[in-house]
Amino acid sequence: MQGLNVTEADLVVYVHPCQSKNVPEAILRELSSLLFKFNETFDGVVLAYSVDPPDKVARILSGVHPYFGVRLKAQLLLFSPKPDMQLEGKVVKVTRESIHTIILGFSSAIITDKEIRDEFRYKRKHGKGLYVSQLDKHHAIKVGTVIRFVVKRLDEEIMLISGSLIPVHTGSVSWLDGDRNSSKTHRSKKRSELDGEVETQEHMNKSKKHKYL
Repeated sequence: MQGLNVTEADLVVYVHPCQSKNVPEAILRELSSLLFKFNETFDGVVLAYSVDPPDKVARILSGVHPYFGVRLKAQLLLFSPKPDMQLEGKVVKVTRESIHTIILGFSSAIITDKEIRDEFRYKRKHGKGLYVSQLDKHHAIKVGTVIRFVVKRLDEEIMLISGSLIPVHTGSVSWLDGDRNSSKTHRSKKRSELDGEVETQEHMNKSKKHKYL
């Protein structure tokens, strides 16, 4: 999936003197406060981090509270969705007006009916809504389906993504990556069986014709 990348960062973590006896724990606590929030410095959401051992030299910062700064190197896993990127999310709600998904377990995305291509039609089955392709009934989008869509916009404050299913390479991931081939194979097999039946029937008709001649 696009939007995920690992970056190396040179950081300075400011530690209060009262935490000087356990600096590593203080550093981890500070880095953990960055998780699952949009960070303008890194232009993305920090999902995970790994830290190299900090420098043994720390710089004292003068002020009311004499904090000291610890320099360290960290690897950050960032989620940075941008317009036109392809993302994948699990569908959690389907209505006639929209499809709602969750990405990576924390970010929400909504796809309105105006961003769903005409190939799909909204239906209700067993009291639940779903979108079904008119080109292949096996291509369906319902609650629990993992879909691939294109990013249109991102609200950074609440991490809400507006997506689109207009491009033909979007839709159910299982259908795009696998079931489509299975359905083609099934149709080809069915066609071959029908052709075989026609050929056998023609052979039988010819045999009967020669018999009565």
